[in-house]
Amino acid sequence: MTTVTAPSTEHRMQNDEFRVVPEKKFSDDARRQPRPSKQQKRERRDVHGWIVLDKPVGMTSTQAVAALKRMFNAKRVGHAGTLDPLASGGLPIALGEATKTVPFVMDGRKRYRFTVSWGAERDTDDTEGRVTATSEARPSVDAIRALLPQFTGTIAQVPPQFSAIKIAGERAYDLARDGETVDLQPRPVEIHELVLLEHADNGHSVFEAECGKGTYVRALARDMGRILGCYGHISALRRTLCGPFTEADMIPLAELEALCDRAASGEGSLADALLPVETALDDIPALAVTRADAARLARGQAVLLRGRDAPQFSGTVYVTVGGRLLALAETGNGELIPKRVFNLTGLTASSGRQEEV
Repeated sequence: MTTVTAPSTEHRMQNDEFRVVPEKKFSDDARRQPRPSKQQKRERRDVHGWIVLDKPVGMTSTQAVAALKRMFNAKRVGHAGTLDPLASGGLPIALGEATKTVPFVMDGRKRYRFTVSWGAERDTDDTEGRVTATSEARPSVDAIRALLPQFTGTIAQVPPQFSAIKIAGERAYDLARDGETVDLQPRPVEIHELVLLEHADNGHSVFEAECGKGTYVRALARDMGRILGCYGHISALRRTLCGPFTEADMIPLAELEALCDRAASGEGSLADALLPVETALDDIPALAVTRADAARLARGQAVLLRGRDAPQFSGTVYVTVGGRLLALAETGNGELIPKRVFNLTGLTASSGRQEEV
């Protein structure tokens, strides 16, 4: 259909009166010409897999997700576990169908290497905040090591004032920025391991902690400083483990950008950086099914499990057909019931290599 440029009428206010500007005259040829269209946005594509970004200091998790969404031109992108701008290290980012597996990464263990600066407590519990208390005292190595068992196992932890916890529908950090003091209640968190790696005479100590979901490392620094009587806050923080993803899986932003440039010139593919969707399911048993059973599961129908090959357990499994991820399902009472079915049509990674379906 030919687009015709319609005549326009412009009204302007002059001396409290409207003046009508005469409409412009167009030739028949001019009327037949379509309007210049704005540059069309690229149509977003289906991309499925995980990128474990080695997030740089100063970037928010939201900014990181936006950057990868732009690079991959992906329809759906999300992350598994926020990292503060101060922190660096592993930020697992899910693309496409991998977003269905985010909870499995979120519930996994995290490991952090962090530096505590002694002598000052800050309202954010890190270097970005306002100093709220100071001390000339500095802890000894022996005092720190003697304290660590108190912060190992299941402990009660009060989240930082500047945290994403919701209070009456509002984020605690928004209330804190407005000058409000929020009454945050202690919550049980699991600290699997906390060790002292280094201790410097200038009032800095380096630790490594492995912990469960919901643990605030900034709160660890704050609470240790209070008990030691010297106060403390985080001055450096790096995540080295997030669920199944380790430092070996991380890729720096600059490397991703370089890969994007090569892919644009036809010298490579961004899929080279993708890890398969099922990488997030390492702790879940896998169950292979026939193509006939796969067809039923894909339609959301349960499958009866029979014979010696039927699993002897109940619970969550991830289902494969022909070596390809099909669904997350629940087993029990001789049935396999699909819960989340995956549609991996598009750009994916398979066994560390890209695959276009």
